[in-house]
Order: sequence, then structure tokens, then C-alpha cells
Amino acid sequence: METAALENRTLYRLPWSLPDNAISWLEPTSLCNLACDGCYRENEKDSHKSFEDVKKELDVFQKYRNTDCISIAGGDPLLYPNIIELVREIKSRDLKPIINTNGKALTKELLLELKKAGVYGFTFHVDSKQGRGGEWKGKNEIELNQLRYHYAKMLAGAGNISCSFNSTVYEDTLKYVPEMVGWAEKNIDIVQTMVFIAFRHVVPQMKFDWFAGGQKVDWQNIMYHSDNVRKVDILSTDVLAKVREKFPDFTPCSYLNGTEKADSYKWLLTERVGSKNKIYGYLGPKFMELMMAGHHFFKGTYLSYASPSLTRKGRMTLLLLTPFDKSVRKAAKYLLKNPIRWFKKLYMQSIMFIQPVDFMPGGEQSMCDGCPDITVHEGNLVWSCRLEEQKKFGTFLRSVPR
Repeated sequence: METAALENRTLYRLPWSLPDNAISWLEPTSLCNLACDGCYRENEKDSHKSFEDVKKELDVFQKYRNTDCISIAGGDPLLYPNIIELVREIKSRDLKPIINTNGKALTKELLLELKKAGVYGFTFHVDSKQGRGGEWKGKNEIELNQLRYHYAKMLAGAGNISCSFNSTVYEDTLKYVPEMVGWAEKNIDIVQTMVFIAFRHVVPQMKFDWFAGGQKVDWQNIMYHSDNVRKVDILSTDVLAKVREKFPDFTPCSYLNGTEKADSYKWLLTERVGSKNKIYGYLGPKFMELMMAGHHFFKGTYLSYASPSLTRKGRMTLLLLTPFDKSVRKAAKYLLKNPIRWFKKLYMQSIMFIQPVDFMPGGEQSMCDGCPDITVHEGNLVWSCRLEEQKKFGTFLRSVPR
């Protein structure tokens, strides 16, 4: 498979930075009820933070980081005993509470309580390597669309709660991504976002020694390591190339680069507009620039998650932004060919490919520049995907070529 060719200068570089970002990542617990392959968090039974300590972490975000929403993660945050109070607290600070969960503990009753508390949205992690039991045991990514639909319908039934899904992409599951993107299109009315995250681990074929400060670390003591040789260099452009095999017109509009490479696509975002049966077009870089700059001008923050009431404004988007974005004009022209199409409900939907840490030949670790998933550890802002290094070694690990 050929890697999809992109030119970073033709895309909009998302303006997120460490102190001014669309998202911040809060972890009230490390306890989880599943065991996902590739998870970067230690599953700890007695890991619930006190509500006061969690509020202090929110204080750190609001002191150092201008942000639109708080992703409540873990572990699984639905297992946190004060989750309803936490959602209410985040909402009271004029932030959007987003719950990142595998969904296993979600009931209709809990969902209604969380909505009353002010929850803005959910991101459900659903993929085939989570160790789900029962009727989902052994199901592949396409068969799991039935579970995704169940959660999407739950949120739609509760009303105006943003619905997102993420899945880890492995060497043997990459082939399913196009059909999952197609499933999202068919459910564009109730699914606002789909996220695909390339698998990463420390594996035996890496020719590095690992150091915490000046102390050498056995790679097997690194929480996210595999004893077997595995493919850990899937790129966002590899996922894009696979999707384009089924959807040739699929066109990203914006990205985040790597800390070591300006032309790497660590977060690669596509925005599309259409009905349940047809994608009318892909929104371009100018659309995303106007959305980000406008939101920051009027609201003071960069936009993160969009509510279903906003994503249903597909026709208004085409009407208002046609003069500014050639991709929007292309979608509008498609509608003008048949005026009846203007009377159909149009929706916007986000598709994101995420490429986590990359190891450079010289040992440099290329992270997401402007990472939204920054969390708090001992009063400092740190990468959430490498938090275990801070907890276990007191510092981030360095990789040095042998």
C-alpha cells in the first residue's frame, strides 16, 4: 500500500499550543473494566483521586491552559464514584465536559443523570482488542458497528449530546477502517466524530537503550512494551491511503505536526458534509481556519467538540462559507445541480487520524506538537500518553541508539 501524498503547506495547521488549546485531559481514576491491547495506563484498583484533588487539577488547567473542553478519561471515568459531581463542576467552570469511556458501565439512567449535570459529549473507545466478553467476544471491527450504533442511539435518545468514537488501528485491523468510515457516513445524523489512533508500543526490534535521567532502564520495565515483534510505525497517511481505496475523494483539511518533523501529520483532520446517503463534499482549510479563528474571537477558545445542533447546520455552512473556501463551493455546486437536494437535512462530520509518538533514527521522540491530550501530574502539564514514565521514573524516558 502506498502512503498518501500530502503537502503540509496546503493544509491548515491547527493553532493549538501548550497554553492555548482546544482540549485538556483529566484523569480522576486509573481503574478500568477492560484490558485494551496497547493501553498506556496502568490499571490500578485503588486509584480514585479525591474530588478535591481533581478540582485542584482543574485549577492547574485554568491557570496555565486556555481550553474549550475537558476530556474526562482514565482508566474508565464512569467507574469514578464522583463522576456526576465532576461533570457538574466542569460545567460550572464554563468548560465542556466530555467523557472518554469504553461504554461498558453506561446505562440509560446514568446517562440521564450525566446530562442533567451538564455533560457535553462522549467519546466511546470501541475496538476488537479490548477483551470484551459476552456477545462481543471475538467480534471484528465491522461486527462491532452494532455496539457503536447502540451507544450512538442512546445519546441521540437523550438529546443533543455529542457522539464520538475512537479505535486503535493495528496492522491486522487497518483493512477495516474504510468500512468503518462508510458506517459513520450512514450514521452522520447521530455520529459527530470518528477517530482512528495508530498502535504504538516499545518492541524488541527497536535498536535503542532507554534512560531515565542518567539511569539505564530495562525496556521490559516500560509499561507499554511488547515481548513480540509488532508493527508500531503505522502513519496517519497510511490510514488515509487505505480510506482512499474506497473513498478516492476523501480529503483532509487540517493537521498537527510532530515536534521533530514539520511535515508529519500527527493529528490529521477531515471535515465532510452530507446526508445519510451521500457525502456532498469535503470542507477545506479555509473553513477550518474560519471556524477556529471565529470561535477564538467570539468565545476566547479554539473549538473542540461540536454539538449535534451545530453539526446539523450543513446547509447554512455551505451558504455562508461558499465565498471563502473552494471546497465548500464544490459541495454547494453539487447541490445546485438539483435544487431538491437543498431540502434534505445536511450534517457535518469529523474524521480524525492520530499518529502517536514516532522514534527518529537518532533516538528523538517526535510527539504531537500542540497536543490536546495534555494532563496534570504533580501540578505540571505533561503528555497523558507518557504519564506512566513520570509516575514510575519521575521523568520522561530518553531513547538512545545502541
